[in-house]
Amino acid sequence: MNSQYQPDALQWSREIGFNIQLGCWPVGWKSHDMTSQLDWLSTSMRSGSRARMLEAGEALFRQGTRATAIFEVEQGRLKMIRHVDNRPVVVHTARSGELFAEAALFAPIYLCDAVAAVACRIRVYPKREVLAAFRGDPALAERFMSVLSHQIHDLRAQLEERNIRSARKRLLHRLALAAGPDGRTMHLEGTLMDLASEIGLTHEVLYRTLAELESEGVISRTRATIILRKTSSI
Repeated sequence: MNSQYQPDALQWSREIGFNIQLGCWPVGWKSHDMTSQLDWLSTSMRSGSRARMLEAGEALFRQGTRATAIFEVEQGRLKMIRHVDNRPVVVHTARSGELFAEAALFAPIYLCDAVAAVACRIRVYPKREVLAAFRGDPALAERFMSVLSHQIHDLRAQLEERNIRSARKRLLHRLALAAGPDGRTMHLEGTLMDLASEIGLTHEVLYRTLAELESEGVISRTRATIILRKTSSI
């Protein structure tokens, strides 16, 4: 991990009582020294791709439809949504520079909905061409496997986060991990409701917890940021 980002985040993890494993970051938040998810793509794969524009709320694909491609978010944010007990659950938010729907390479259908959270520009990589490239270039396939291994670390971090029962501790865990270059500031790319969904809290509980932390001076907020200010007594 880049030392520029490591000290404050780890300091905060100790202050709030967690042991954050190096290299494990919540899904949707990239560790800052990680190789780009797109570095493995070959020139031929890029030249064979196409762009697609989506309006906010427009679906790229729906759960159960035939899997024909994987995708890259060039601009915007796109939510991965599954339906559990007749209610939508956001399982991941793909952001600019991220690849998503990789499981479609080895599945006959898409396993969730993909819906634009805001206006998006998506790059489409046909499944057949990607698999053919892997068969013809083992080194390319190996680079792709490296990307998947980082995603496994991300998923483990998300599971760890969801197992934190206290809303306060869970939120502080996310803020510590998602802090930017100063180690204390998290920039919000979506809404607070999006954040609540990502960390498995209702928006009412998130709003109440943020208000408590702010009143105690643990955090301060602007419209686009949440800033860790001092040690929290949990």
